[in-house]
Amino acid sequence: MNKRSDYISWDEYFMGIALLSAKRSKDPSTQVGACIVNKQHKIVSVGYNGMPIGCSDDAFPWDREGEPLETKYPYVCHAELNAILNNVGFNLADCTIYVPLFPCNECGKAIIQAGIREVVYISDKYAQTDSVRASKRMLDHAGVRYRRLETNLETLTVSYRVGDI
Repeated sequence: MNKRSDYISWDEYFMGIALLSAKRSKDPSTQVGACIVNKQHKIVSVGYNGMPIGCSDDAFPWDREGEPLETKYPYVCHAELNAILNNVGFNLADCTIYVPLFPCNECGKAIIQAGIREVVYISDKYAQTDSVRASKRMLDHAGVRYRRLETNLETLTVSYRVGDI
């Protein structure tokens, strides 16, 4: 018997973890997850976008538009920052972060400061915004590589049925 040939790549696996982490987000419009991995292909942290610990998801707004303090933007921690802060003492130097959406400038700064050396993403739909343009400028200057995930996968299904195992 030969081994399976239809298994997913490391990149697909870690992005899958980031996408699964995003399912924990309470944000009604944008769910983002992040997965940080070291050179030995070990997951060292995960995160998703949400309110800071101690700030109730029900006490703060989730709106995208309106008066600044009545929107989610001043309150929500992005997935990348949460993954960096959720780390329990592992050195993040030379790690890779997997995130479905290209990081904003604030997350770009945190990625650089943490010593993460590569960003793998799926979508760069905000590429023309000042926030992403600033992020790329800083990542380039700091020598942090970034690349779009190359995959033929369109979906990845997780089943909780015992018969599927």
